[in-house]
Amino acid sequence: MAGRKAAFRAVDWMAFAERVPPNQKAMFNVLKTRSDAVAAKLASLPAKPPTIDWAYYRSTIAKAGMVEEFEKKFSAVTVPEPKDTQTEKINAQEQESNKNAVTYAQESNIRVSQYEKELEKFRNMIPFDQMTFQDLNDAFPETKLDKEKYPYWPHKPIADL
Repeated sequence: MAGRKAAFRAVDWMAFAERVPPNQKAMFNVLKTRSDAVAAKLASLPAKPPTIDWAYYRSTIAKAGMVEEFEKKFSAVTVPEPKDTQTEKINAQEQESNKNAVTYAQESNIRVSQYEKELEKFRNMIPFDQMTFQDLNDAFPETKLDKEKYPYWPHKPIADL
């Protein structure tokens, strides 16, 4: 039975739960409860359905040929199992997600190292209340006044008055 095979495929619920956002915990619990209920139901069913005792029905039913006809029709019935068309897509998405996660982790490590260098710079600089304007401009070059662009800052040129 394809359904039994699919039902017993292991789901790592602990790893799944770690990735669930806090606002979706209730939906996750409902999904897990339903999954456990379906797995328990499938586990309680036998692997093969019970066989039909055709000899008993032949001895019980008076009409001749009726049981043979039912037996013939019953043995001719095949239940088609649906083809799995989504597993390949899911596996491809999983591989793509894994690649993206590895790339993101590498980029994050690069950013972390840059931020650690910045943090070290801030830890090693002179305390702000002890800085002079020159120390401030050395530590933060973006605060230095541009005399070429704004030669009269903070005052307006005399011509503009």
